[in-house]
Amino acid sequence: MAEPTTDVNRPAKLVAGPGLLLVWLYGVMSVGAVSRSVYQILTDFGSAPLAHVLSAVAAVVYAFITYTLVRGGETARKAALVCCAAELAGVLIVGTWTVLDPSAFPDSTVWSEYGMGYVFIPVLLPVTGMLWLRRARG
Repeated sequence: MAEPTTDVNRPAKLVAGPGLLLVWLYGVMSVGAVSRSVYQILTDFGSAPLAHVLSAVAAVVYAFITYTLVRGGETARKAALVCCAAELAGVLIVGTWTVLDPSAFPDSTVWSEYGMGYVFIPVLLPVTGMLWLRRARG
């Protein structure tokens, strides 16, 4: 099945209007999560392996969503929508876990306490992303 197009050869864009801000925020979160996880894994992995691996997972999710938003098209939109839903589930699960059992996470993750260390952007971003991606349906 062919991608919806804005002209003969280009897939429909997801980076238009509010989508531009969304891709910028996901890009910033990608850089932040990658930097944090790489540093933690290289310097202090043994102290909190679960927290450091979860930060790396968040980095991969953010980077993939950024890529799909920039790529555009219906297939990319659907992939980003699924990833935003998985991201929200991760933030809610990890956030709740860190609130109920803080001792399980000697170091915080990007998603700890629902992203409090990142001004709650990790919990707001997937919701915003899903709303935009549903609106941008091809």
